[in-house]
Amino acid sequence: MTGAGRQPSRLVKARPAPFGADPAGARLERILRSPNYADGVFVNPVAAHQGPSREMFKSLPATLRKEARVTRKPARPVPVHPTTLADLAVPPASGLRLTWMGHSTVLAEIGGRRVLFDPVWGDRCSPFSFVGPKRVHPAPVPLGSLTGLDVVVISHDHYDHLDMPTIAQLVHSDVVFAVPLGVGAHLEHWGVPAARLHELDWNESTGIAGLRLTATPARHFCGRGLRGRQQTLWASWAVTDGTHRIFHSGDTGYFPGFGDIGAEHGPFDATMIQVGAYSEFWPDIHMTPAEGMQAHTDLSGGTPHGVMLPIHWGTFNLAQHAWADPAEGTVAASRTTGAKIATPRVGAPFEPADPQRDDWWWREVAVVPAGGWPVHPERPPGTDHPAAPAAPAALAAPAAPADTADTAGDYEAARPE
Repeated sequence: MTGAGRQPSRLVKARPAPFGADPAGARLERILRSPNYADGVFVNPVAAHQGPSREMFKSLPATLRKEARVTRKPARPVPVHPTTLADLAVPPASGLRLTWMGHSTVLAEIGGRRVLFDPVWGDRCSPFSFVGPKRVHPAPVPLGSLTGLDVVVISHDHYDHLDMPTIAQLVHSDVVFAVPLGVGAHLEHWGVPAARLHELDWNESTGIAGLRLTATPARHFCGRGLRGRQQTLWASWAVTDGTHRIFHSGDTGYFPGFGDIGAEHGPFDATMIQVGAYSEFWPDIHMTPAEGMQAHTDLSGGTPHGVMLPIHWGTFNLAQHAWADPAEGTVAASRTTGAKIATPRVGAPFEPADPQRDDWWWREVAVVPAGGWPVHPERPPGTDHPAAPAAPAALAAPAAPADTADTAGDYEAARPE
């Protein structure tokens, strides 16, 4: 792809606001000087076949298969933690607390500061309000109730990570933004002042409110319009207050660079790792749960350290796998490696320093797979996690799939017969 220096056409200038804006001026000049930019595009640390658009037609049969469509949505309303705001009103005892708000959105409280990763409060991850993947559960709290935010971190510009309606609300606060190189063009187009933007290339760091944030490499791609120009960078992020260290993967395929990131910025007390929306049709740009666990292990130098929080699942239907598969796969991978994981319900704050109880809550609401739920091995000796609860008796037998869908509280859910 070439033509990076071309000015946008009149048609591009007239495109819908959610498509964002192309980098121009000094921002574009900085992009052209980036060591991660070549031949008119940003490039991955390891070559990646950029899906899923190129593989869309190949994946259609799997996407449209009747029995698979039913399992890709929860069968019942997803449980959302009811007391998130009350819990957040009490400071974390350890100085580090994470709250998974669904998909890749995580509120991190670290060193007395609040960092919000990839905030998406919109009903659809789409440029349009009437079409596109729809939430299967509500956000656990209103965005306006999250007071005291110090920084919003964006991993890349895809709609399920960079949501214009959410940014439009945050514009009215005084929060600053840490974003990968080029992404600032979208935010400025939506009204974020340039003074509130910290725009980083890979391996660049910035200081915000006593925190050090570093944009680290990832293996993915970018684009919001009909014609992706690869003009904005994608990134994972390392954040530290000098005492605690956390890592957010953004979207990424597996690559060996996680070990380098861990050696430079770890060890991490907690990692937030993408484990959902993977597919055989785009294996290079999203990780499976097993690959996500390998990334978590690599970040610790080969031996699992800290707590892994699986993200990028549970909120939007973006791939062919069953809705609960990312969670089940993460549990299985943790049993194999002995890694500590946290599987909180949406909106339930937890402190990585505390023992993490097993809560396989998704089994309460998912379509039960044929043959029933897998039996995971016991945890290795010496772990501090209580035994996992048994699946509810009502879910012990597989449910018969149906070719119908319904909404629960206006959120998508499959209804087994």
